[in-house]
Amino acid sequence: MIQFEDITKKYRTQRILSDISFNVDDGNLVAIIGESGCGKTTLLKMVNRLVKPTSGTIRIDGKNIQEIDEVELRRNIGYVIQQTGLFPHMTVRQNIELIPKLQKVKPEELEKNTIRLMKMVGLDSAEYLDRYPTELSGGQQQRIGVARAFATDPDVILMDEPFSALDPITRSDLQDELLEIQSKIKKTIVFVTHDMDEAVKIADKICIMNGGHILQYDTPENIMKNPANDFVSSFVGKKRIWSSPEYIKVSDIMIERPITVSKNISALRCIDRMRQNKVDTLLVVDPDTHVFRGILRARRLRRAEDKNLPAEQFMKTKVRTLGPEQSMTDALKVVTDKYTPVPVVDDENHLVGLITKSSLVTTLSQQYIDDDEEEEDEE
Repeated sequence: MIQFEDITKKYRTQRILSDISFNVDDGNLVAIIGESGCGKTTLLKMVNRLVKPTSGTIRIDGKNIQEIDEVELRRNIGYVIQQTGLFPHMTVRQNIELIPKLQKVKPEELEKNTIRLMKMVGLDSAEYLDRYPTELSGGQQQRIGVARAFATDPDVILMDEPFSALDPITRSDLQDELLEIQSKIKKTIVFVTHDMDEAVKIADKICIMNGGHILQYDTPENIMKNPANDFVSSFVGKKRIWSSPEYIKVSDIMIERPITVSKNISALRCIDRMRQNKVDTLLVVDPDTHVFRGILRARRLRRAEDKNLPAEQFMKTKVRTLGPEQSMTDALKVVTDKYTPVPVVDDENHLVGLITKSSLVTTLSQQYIDDDEEEEDEE
């Protein structure tokens, strides 16, 4: 567990953080989110003592981090930043093995662990270990950065907007990778982001900050349903809270014009369409009848050896769907990390819309009654 106790940070007369107190439970991924300058990165850097608090205490497993040797503390905390932080003059292998070598890990264990880490982040050891960072794409570099952070099997991982500089498809892929890794090894992760969609997707809890203060610290669901104040409501994207989702139809909340392709479009063109529209899935329909045929996912397309093959070779045809007259509660039961997005089809299987996790987030964070209507009622 990481405990933040009354953390304050001042630079001369400027107060960056004010009386920050919260706990990060073991095995949880906590996203710290807020606008630029709110203090989230400063708070993160305090955990590995890159920044020292003006007052207050941070404890890891009950021990004050100021009482832990600084070098030892940092070697036992994984750290991933936006720019990857890879050493350009070192190969991928050397980057990953740097700290374990300093800890005098045996060569045979080192090799085994490096291969395991490469597999964990979805990269082939034989192909990438002897390359230099400049020979890799941004997404590949970030994967190596994640692998390096896990190299010493630390209990705590710090991640400072690690995916924000990547294209939407790669970013989504890496978020998925992180979720998959976390589901297996359950590290304690503090993840700084400015993207609410990202926070909702990956976090067990979200800490919303503004002006050096914590405005709300709770699960994504509770923050969406019960924002603490107007700033949180606005930050989440709230216009109204729909307190009775069983009365809200799927047709009220669905995306009405999802991005579609026909089954004959090549995988390469599908990937290009995803990039242009900043999505990681496409819906396959018959161009004339708009009958729904299946879903294409970016991950599968990118792994295709022959990207000139048509979309029908890669689409998933056994897909959960919703009807436009079903309720939002039905959608909440169907839309999970495993089943998203969910196509909306009519009785004849024509595609009429799409429900995504993000569209549900937006709906749940809306006010049920407009502010103007509330004022009228009060009058």
